[in-house]
Amino acid sequence: MLSENEVARFWEDGYLVIDDVLSSAELQRMREAADDPAVIRGLKDRGAEDRCVHFLEITAKHEAFRDLARHAGIVERLAKLIGPDIQLQHSKLATKPPKKGAGAFGWHQDFAYFPHTNTDLIAVMVMLDDATPENGGMYAVKGSHKRGLLNHIRDGYFAGMCMESNHWEDHPDLVVPLMAKAGGISLHHAYTLHGSPPNRSGGPRRGVVFQYRADDAYQLADHVWVDTGFQVRGENRGQVRCENMKLTLPKFRGRENEFGQPYGNMYRQIGEYAMRWNKEAVAV
Repeated sequence: MLSENEVARFWEDGYLVIDDVLSSAELQRMREAADDPAVIRGLKDRGAEDRCVHFLEITAKHEAFRDLARHAGIVERLAKLIGPDIQLQHSKLATKPPKKGAGAFGWHQDFAYFPHTNTDLIAVMVMLDDATPENGGMYAVKGSHKRGLLNHIRDGYFAGMCMESNHWEDHPDLVVPLMAKAGGISLHHAYTLHGSPPNRSGGPRRGVVFQYRADDAYQLADHVWVDTGFQVRGENRGQVRCENMKLTLPKFRGRENEFGQPYGNMYRQIGEYAMRWNKEAVAV
């Protein structure tokens, strides 16, 4: 569980770093899952030898990652922040190759990719390797979650990164490292500005990222993955909570042909794997 001081720090800063969440045996299991031939093949197919790759739907690639998404050391902490009923919005294995100078990721807010009816969304990154400044560990802008949704639109389409560079360039004192050790986690709010430099270490940097949401946060745009809606804690109460806000939906270039319109396929809300897993949990 999070202490009251940790809860207060999260809502003040927009992030937390907590080491030693996984046991040595659990960490070893996750590393072995990341080295599974099917996972390695999927990463290679996506160019992971040369660039930063986010291998999405990782909970559907190996049972170890599915178990990790429900790890008590993660979801019990989240319950102190976004309530007892929690779903997975998406999962991914984020890798930066040993190739020096590869894998930078620009400043952005997660919420800009997949806006919801409320902002109770938190990303958790579980480190499989120590995160360091040298290997492209993540940085965040302290307190940026209080600034609301910033502009991520360029030439009418979603740019994948924030267009308002003053939020980090004018405030270097607020740019802080989120360097969890292997087996530790970082948590950040969906409005927290974050990004990462390239990997210059010559070694790998791997982390499993889970984007979690309160059960009553209803997705408004972007993609529904096969594990979207996976109930990792509590239950689905069939309720939607709406905050008072005005949003610009991310319009994705090229999605018109893929989904019939440029805002994704979120109309389904629940991914096919998550639907099956939820039914299995009820049966048990």
